[in-house]
Amino acid sequence: MTAPALIVLAHGSRDPRSAATVHSLVKCLREMRDDLRIEASFLDHCPPKPLRVIDKLSAEGVEEIVILPLLLSTAFHAQVDIPAVVDEARSRYPEVRIIASDVLGYDDSLLDVLDRRMRAELKDGRVRELDALVLACAGSSDQQANAAVARLARLWGQRHKLPVTAAFTAAATPSPAEAVLQWRLEGRRHVAVGSFFLAPGILPDRAEQTARKAGAVAVSRPLGVSAEVARLVLLRYGVAGLDLLTLAAPAPRPQLVRTA
Repeated sequence: MTAPALIVLAHGSRDPRSAATVHSLVKCLREMRDDLRIEASFLDHCPPKPLRVIDKLSAEGVEEIVILPLLLSTAFHAQVDIPAVVDEARSRYPEVRIIASDVLGYDDSLLDVLDRRMRAELKDGRVRELDALVLACAGSSDQQANAAVARLARLWGQRHKLPVTAAFTAAATPSPAEAVLQWRLEGRRHVAVGSFFLAPGILPDRAEQTARKAGAVAVSRPLGVSAEVARLVLLRYGVAGLDLLTLAAPAPRPQLVRTA
């Protein structure tokens, strides 16, 4: 039986570096799983849109699709935009079994990637001492999503035996700059900021610029493409693929009837 196709659905950005990162991730995934049909798509700002990809896959005879939201947060986009895409896709393509996986989420395994990015930044900046950390994320009006960031920040701090603050670039406080300033007011002069974003873009740039102005000695690069991110994508895909088995059978494809 053919495995379901995988559509990686990212938010999208006006910054071309963001889409380039998503396409690089899809290339990495294809190299890891050359038996799967894997496509990239975006909710906004850049093509292709998910329904356009599903249209292409349906025309090629694909019967099962897993849509994987390339998101860290379970907030608005995961709760509203993704279900809307799935509902519309199922309505348009009743012959295709379609399901959305869980978002990537603030998974502990991504701290390994964050540590590598931070070590590279500390080495480049010749920073040898740290006395506090800030974990910079996008932020949300959803308190549960922000609580997940705070939990991950605590785990990161425990790894390095350093105090840490969770900070947000939008919709919540403190901002990365405010978090850095607070640590400095408490006498901690060597504060590093971990950029917990999947790809470069407006928000990571804002976090870096404002945090450095506030006195951060280092700001890591976004997570980007890594084996950990790719494995997490495939894990979410695998679970959703099993869930497909519980869906009702789709409507049969129309058959052409030959007449004499």
